[in-house]
Amino acid sequence: MHSSPLTPVFATLRLGLHVLMTALATVIAVRALLPGAPHPLSVVLLTVAFLLTYFAGARLSGRPLAMRVWLGALTLLWLGLVATAPDAGYLAFGLFFLYLHLLPYPWNLVAVAAATAVVVVGFGWHRGWALAGVIGPVLGAAVAVGIGLGYQALFRESVERQRLIDELVSTRAALAERERTAGRIAERERWAREIHDTVAQGLSSIQLLLHAAERADPEHPALPQIRLARTTAAENLADTRGLITDAAPAALDGQSLRQALERICLRAETPGRTTRLVVEGTPQRLPMPIEAALVRIAQGTVANVVQHADATRMRLTLTYSEADISLDIVDDGIGIAPDILDRASTGSFGLSAMRARVAQQGGISAIESEPGHTAVTVSFPRGIP
Repeated sequence: MHSSPLTPVFATLRLGLHVLMTALATVIAVRALLPGAPHPLSVVLLTVAFLLTYFAGARLSGRPLAMRVWLGALTLLWLGLVATAPDAGYLAFGLFFLYLHLLPYPWNLVAVAAATAVVVVGFGWHRGWALAGVIGPVLGAAVAVGIGLGYQALFRESVERQRLIDELVSTRAALAERERTAGRIAERERWAREIHDTVAQGLSSIQLLLHAAERADPEHPALPQIRLARTTAAENLADTRGLITDAAPAALDGQSLRQALERICLRAETPGRTTRLVVEGTPQRLPMPIEAALVRIAQGTVANVVQHADATRMRLTLTYSEADISLDIVDDGIGIAPDILDRASTGSFGLSAMRARVAQQGGISAIESEPGHTAVTVSFPRGIP
C-alpha cells in the first residue's frame, strides 16, 4: 500500500477535529468553574468523562460496531452536558462530523438533525428563546454537512487514486516480468539457432564422414573405434537436437500445442472479455518450428486484441486438415485501421513480424478487419519438416 497525496489532508482534518473538541470541552469546564455557574462539579466531571471517552475511540479504529457503541456513549455524555451546562451545545459541531463519518446514510443526516434540535432546545432552555439560538445551530449543522460531504468526496478520490496506483504498479511489474521473459525466450531461441547451425551441423557431418569411412574400408583394424565414434556422434547429435527443442517458446514447455493455446486464452480472459479455443480435426504432433510459430503468432495477436481492440469476445480456432494446419483468431473489437493493413512492410511492427514469421516457415497469412469483426488467419503445410 502506497501513501496517498491526500493522506496529509485527512491527517490535518482529524487533528483539527481533536483540537476543536478539546478546546470546546475545556471552555465548558472553565466556564462551569466561574462564580455563579450552575452545577460546576457535575459539569466538570461530565466534561472529563466526555474527553476521556472521546480519545478512547482512537483504539477502536477499524471496528464499526464498537465505534457505533462508542459514539452512542459519547452522545449520552453530551446530552448530560447539554442538560447541565449552557455552553455544551457547541460540542455538537464536532459531533456532527462523527455522525456523518461513522453512521450510514441516511442515519447520519438524521443524527445531525436530531443533534441540531437538541442544541436549539438546550440554548432556549438555558438562555431563553431567540432567533439567533435557532439560526446558529442550523448554520453550524449545514456547514458541518458540507465539510463532511467534501471529506467523503476526498476520501473516495483517495481510495480510487490508491486503486489506480496499485493497478499501475502491478501492471508495471507484470510488464517488466513480461519483458524479462521475452528477453530470456529470445536468448534461448538465438542459442538454439546457433547450436543448430554450428554444433548440430558439425556432429551431423562427423557422423556422415565416419559412416563413409566404415564403408570405404570394412576390414580396417580401427573399425570398432570408428563405429564407436560414429555412435557417440549420433548420441551427441540427438542430445543437441533435444537442447534445440528445449529452447522452444516457454508456452510449449511440457505442453501440447492445444494446451499452450488454452493457456494463452486463459490469460486473456477478463470479466469484460470472453475467450474460447476451438480445435477442429484430429490433433497431431507438428514439427517444433511450426508449433513455436503458431504459439508466437497467437501470443502476439491476442496481446494486440487485449491492448488495442476493446473486444468483448475472442475465439481461437486451430484446424488440423490433411494438407495443412491453420489458426484463426477472431474478435469483435474496433478493428485495425485500413492504412496499417495496407502498409504491409511499414505498418504495425507486430503485423510485419507475424508475416515474416509465417513466410519463414513457408506458410501463408491473411487479415480482414472492420469495426466489430477482425480475423487473423495463418496456415502452414503439413509437409514442412
